[in-house]
This record gives sequence, structure tokens and C-alpha cells, in this order.
Amino acid sequence: MKVILNRVNENFHFELKNDRGHLVNVDARPEFGGNDMGPSPMELVLMGVAGCSGIDMISILKKQRQQITSFKAEVEGERVQVGEAKPFKDIHVVFYLEGDIIPEKAARAAQLSFEKYCSVSKTLEPTATIHYKVVLNGEEL
Repeated sequence: MKVILNRVNENFHFELKNDRGHLVNVDARPEFGGNDMGPSPMELVLMGVAGCSGIDMISILKKQRQQITSFKAEVEGERVQVGEAKPFKDIHVVFYLEGDIIPEKAARAAQLSFEKYCSVSKTLEPTATIHYKVVLNGEEL
């Protein structure tokens, strides 16, 4: 796995490309000297958690022949000062699913994602605690 970063402007706007040619823009907010032309690197980490666990959950539920009509995740990260860095301390994930889905299967899919399959959350596990909940058809499980 490889990505290449190229600087776009004189500030912090970067374009990243993976080996398959997919592009992502990264920047800093204006208060940090950037131009806000893309998500920050830390926002990309949260996006990675959402994407990774989303792929896991949908894959698990599809294999169980569950009918997903809508899938959404919200991810928030709480950071802590460690020297000059501010890594994530806690990450909160809420999954919103709709469809003809057995509640126990939805809850188990989330559990399996974070305990076994999601490489992004496993990478963060040594330094951040990931909390999650599942809301199925408007009801929290």
C-alpha cells in the first residue's frame, strides 16, 4: 500500500494519490495557516474509522441477507494534549441503519467490526478508546 503527497500551494494544501489513482485533498483550517481546501489529516483518520467499519458492517449484514435501505455513521473524536501533539483519546461512533434488519445482527456486526475486522480502529486501539452504538430504524440498540 502506498500514497504519494504533492504540495498544491504555498501553505498546507496537499493532494494525495494512491497507487490506483484516487485523489484526496488535505489542508489546514485558516486559523492554522491553511486555506481549508480539504479535510485535515485528523479528520481523515475519523473518516477512515467510519469507512472501515461501514464496509465491515455492510459486508457482514449482506452475508446474513439483511435488507439495508439506509446506512449512515457519525464519528466524533476527542483529543488530548501529549507534548506538542493532540492525538485522539476517545472516538465516538454512531451507526444509523434502516431496513429489514434483525436488531441482534446489526449489533453483532458493529461488535465484530471493532473487535475483529476494522484495521483502522485496530491501529488506533493502543492510544484511543472507541465507543460505538447502533440506531436501527430510529431506535437505539
